[in-house]
Amino acid sequence: MSNVFIAFQANEESRPVVDAILADNPQAQAVYSPGLVKIDCPTRLVIKRATIEEQLGRRFDLQQIHVNLVTLSGNIDEDDDEFSLSWKH
Repeated sequence: MSNVFIAFQANEESRPVVDAILADNPQAQAVYSPGLVKIDCPTRLVIKRATIEEQLGRRFDLQQIHVNLVTLSGNIDEDDDEFSLSWKH
């Protein structure tokens, strides 16, 4: 089965998002390149608004992840609280 992945610009705005993703997805692995961080995860990757808010110490609109989003792979499912990627069969 293929991994899902998401990649962000490597900057201070995306750092708490990346940290939250890695905290909520123990199987996820981040690959850091100049200007880019790519996160691979087998099966399913979840981005939780609450975890990002914990990292930031303030409210966060999950739609803000799109500002620094470069690319992704997987089927998207999102609401106000979670953004997830998976390969649905």
